[in-house]
Amino acid sequence: MVTEFGLRLAISLTQIGAVMGIVVITVLILTLAERKVLGWMQDRMGPMEVGPYGILQPFADAIKLFFKEDIVPAGANKFIFTMAPILCLIPTFIGFAVIPWGPNWTFEINGISVKPFVISDINIGILYVLAFASLAAYGIILGGWASNSKYSLLGGLRSAAQVISYELNVGLSIVGVLILAGSLSLVKITDAQAGWFWNWYIFALPAPQIFAFVIYVISVVAETNRVPFDLPEAESELVAGFFTEYSGLRFAFFFLAEYANMVLVSCVASALFLGGWHAPYPGTLMDLVGLSSWSWIESTMWFAVKTYSLLFLFFWLRATLPRLRYDQLMRFGWKVMLPIALANIVVTAIAVFIYQQIN
Repeated sequence: MVTEFGLRLAISLTQIGAVMGIVVITVLILTLAERKVLGWMQDRMGPMEVGPYGILQPFADAIKLFFKEDIVPAGANKFIFTMAPILCLIPTFIGFAVIPWGPNWTFEINGISVKPFVISDINIGILYVLAFASLAAYGIILGGWASNSKYSLLGGLRSAAQVISYELNVGLSIVGVLILAGSLSLVKITDAQAGWFWNWYIFALPAPQIFAFVIYVISVVAETNRVPFDLPEAESELVAGFFTEYSGLRFAFFFLAEYANMVLVSCVASALFLGGWHAPYPGTLMDLVGLSSWSWIESTMWFAVKTYSLLFLFFWLRATLPRLRYDQLMRFGWKVMLPIALANIVVTAIAVFIYQQIN
């Protein structure tokens, strides 16, 4: 007879496996999509050799990295050198545990309540995501130091300064949404944006979070070390930055962590600012045609559309903008982004207070 603990464990492991599978498949799609989009923007074809129109290129890359020789530099700290990519990857995957992928439904399975579209609905969801996302920076810093290479070390140091500068702005940009929602739970924040699209917090009265959204997007581009903020891995200066000495599976882990982190921050932006899985109109089209039990398909599709639109923005920025200088990066973070983020919090708090007094 299956015990209650065993059943809960089986359900949780099934959800974790499904989410990890979705993330890995999304990363594979992104690696191809980025090269294709950059090719089209630069009047090229992109990958075309492996499979029809190059669609099997991600699998060829994965197989290549799997069979590559795994080299450890002679002067490296072998243990930390090995653990750094894992330390970079695992916190990113852990962050997906609180992301609501679809409707806030609850099912009963042998007396156990199950929410199929979120692994864990904890009341400090956004704090949980920020805490684990910041841990991934330690993997980059330790990987740079353990490589015993000047280029890797400089990349790691840059990453440390960059994460400290822009993690602060990410946190502050979210505060306005938390004031409006009155909760740290991503599920409750998403549910509060139901109805027409003007209920989404990027547009919602009494304090639309447009500036906060722009600050968040710019800050997460910097936090994920993407162009134009890819200073930790600047090829023209540092060979390959913090993973100069990495090859094979260890390099693949860093690569996977970067793209998984892009997916995570895009999912969080969708949930916080763009209504999450909610359509831009009340209810779903499935409800109108009498297929309410299938409305989750439409809801998850809307979440995917919003997330992939934000991921497309990463590619667009890479094709459009040149890399900033290091001093420009720091100045922009501390002297431009930080004051705007703080001003947004003050304005939002005042607007919400006045709105509550009037009503």
